[in-house]
Amino acid sequence: MPSISKDAVAARRVLVVGDVMLDRYWFGEVERISPEAPVPVVRIQRTEERLGGAANVARNVVALGARAGLLTVVGDDEAGRALVRLLDASGIAPHAHTDAQMATTVKLRVIGRRQQMLRADFETLPDNEVLLAKLGEYEALLPDYDLVILSDYGKGGLTHIGRMIELAHAAGKPILVDPKGDDYSRYARATVVTPNRAELREVVGRWRSEADLEARAQKLRRELDLQALLLTRSEEGMTLFTDAGTWSVPAQAREVFDVSGAGDTVIATLGVMLAAGATLQQAVEAANRAGGIVVGKLGTATVSYDELFSGS
Repeated sequence: MPSISKDAVAARRVLVVGDVMLDRYWFGEVERISPEAPVPVVRIQRTEERLGGAANVARNVVALGARAGLLTVVGDDEAGRALVRLLDASGIAPHAHTDAQMATTVKLRVIGRRQQMLRADFETLPDNEVLLAKLGEYEALLPDYDLVILSDYGKGGLTHIGRMIELAHAAGKPILVDPKGDDYSRYARATVVTPNRAELREVVGRWRSEADLEARAQKLRRELDLQALLLTRSEEGMTLFTDAGTWSVPAQAREVFDVSGAGDTVIATLGVMLAAGATLQQAVEAANRAGGIVVGKLGTATVSYDELFSGS
């Protein structure tokens, strides 16, 4: 895979918009089963906080060496303030709106013996007035960025995604969407949409063969007027659907340790490479490689430029 130069990457600016969350990790040892119920007792020894959701996408953009801006909504609470602190320390340009009526989304993972024992989610949806204010700032930010990534986690932060795609088109910016839910009409006219297998099945139904998959995916792509649909397939690699046909790239042969945030790494790498001048196939190859690297790491993680292109 030919590399895109570090200088080309460093010159690019990517705007990430979407649902953010605070990923909390409690690490400990499992030494016994609880006398209260047949569950393990985890003795917590350390804790860690990381950027999650759209914030992890932006974090991956920065890790690759490009510049990232993040437009989002957080709650006026302890978790929201923790997220802002992490953003300030990350090199991401934060454009975070606060909604006093919502609780910042938190995903708490309890890890024992390097295995995830439990995940607890805390979340509410943002107020519509806050989302409308974000739309105005989004339009003002577009001229400063080369490419837009819309990271939809279904938490309400992209209520006006159709209008966001229209505005990005008017500004001449490519738009990448990480989708959620069973209604993709809201993503119409995006440049690339990147569902995984379960997400695509929810929209087009279960396919019986590769030919059936191609027919269903291409039909959806044409209906939505997408330049490309990129299906991420875990151990089966990735398949790209465009006007030129179907093209697949095999998965990188690596041990899978944790798939948390792998989709964030994939779309961030795809966006950075496209913004830096890579062809769509080159960008997919890089994204596939990045996904293969990040699943070997614990939790929401990133891939650096040197990791991505070492030995290429």
